[in-house]
Amino acid sequence: MLKFYYNPISVNARRVWVALLEKQIPFEPCLLNLDGDQFQDSFTAVNPLQRVPVIVDEGWRVVESLAILDYLEAKYPSPSLMPSEAQAIATVRMVEMITLNELQPATMLLTRQLVELDTNTQKLDSAQERVGTVLQFYEQLLGDKTYFAGEDLTLAEVVAGTLIPSLPMFGVAFDPYPRLLAWAERLEARDSWQKTTPSMETVLAAIPNIKAIIERRT
Repeated sequence: MLKFYYNPISVNARRVWVALLEKQIPFEPCLLNLDGDQFQDSFTAVNPLQRVPVIVDEGWRVVESLAILDYLEAKYPSPSLMPSEAQAIATVRMVEMITLNELQPATMLLTRQLVELDTNTQKLDSAQERVGTVLQFYEQLLGDKTYFAGEDLTLAEVVAGTLIPSLPMFGVAFDPYPRLLAWAERLEARDSWQKTTPSMETVLAAIPNIKAIIERRT
């Protein structure tokens, strides 16, 4: 059975978790507390980069969330999370890459403020501005569609939709983005989102670990 190494507060791991549930792929969950167990020899042997997510499927190891999503789509194509039409494919890839390269780094800066590691007002204002730019782009891209690529859930939702609903935690209001808010509410009603959304208690309990991880990366 496929092994899935994860932590519930990791947005990178959560997108893989959601995809596994949406595709109804049986898996063995392997929880890492990220309080130092990611540095143990047993996990380092699985992923020398010492981070989640990781999957091991029939002896084949895949690290990095987008690579894992592509693997799952190719290995387990039904139900599909990737459209076949050119514009829809481009839309999904745009949302994936903008979330990974623009939105997520901005939220990492805001996370530093949340765990009281950074009070640089200029950096925080810049991060808030970047988040607003991305959300406005997504609001326009979504338009009147149910999901980014049309009526079917895709990897665009799996990637962006596991991060965007958490933005109010950082003081981001959805009032200027009513279509995106309705989209997020549709996602949060899905079983896969409900099963993978960490509780506030879980997030608060993890703050010391989050703080330690950020400090190691800076």
